[in-house]
Amino acid sequence: MRDAIDRYFRITECNSTIKTEITGGVVTFMTMVYIVIVNPAILEAAGIPKGPSMVATILSASFGTVLMGLYARRPFAIAPYMGENAFIAFTVVKVLGYSWQTAIGAIFIGGVLFILITVIGLRGWLAQAIPAGLKYSFAVGIGLFLTFIGLNDTGIVKIGVPGAPVHVGDISSAPFSKGGDLNSYKFIL
Repeated sequence: MRDAIDRYFRITECNSTIKTEITGGVVTFMTMVYIVIVNPAILEAAGIPKGPSMVATILSASFGTVLMGLYARRPFAIAPYMGENAFIAFTVVKVLGYSWQTAIGAIFIGGVLFILITVIGLRGWLAQAIPAGLKYSFAVGIGLFLTFIGLNDTGIVKIGVPGAPVHVGDISSAPFSKGGDLNSYKFIL
């Protein structure tokens, strides 16, 4: 059995061991399990019920990771994309005013199109056509977007003030604190 697993996943061929791969899997799981809590919290801001979104998060991460491991034979964990979730919740639903059901429908259509461009080979070409600097800027932009959402939700910054798109909020009464000393802070996801 051990030899069959080693041959199928090419573990020895990749200069690794089964023990190393299991350790890597456990570490990856511990690194990514936050998504089970954070993703439903973000989607709840769009009105999506927390329980079903948590189940969907767990199922999609499990299915994607198992498919990546067994079919592609790659040691990559797959989970819902935090930047897209925040974009859907805060921009599509809250700012643009679409229902969360419409947003989920758009995600489904996007997924079907993504599968289609992958099957016809267009995805690889598109990925190579994007300059490296632009790829890095996407990651930075998404990180800044998520940071801005967190700063706004805690009241550290405020949106939509006449004359300025953003200004400093009332830090002394931010919703994440109770009282004024560090011992009484209560953080909310």
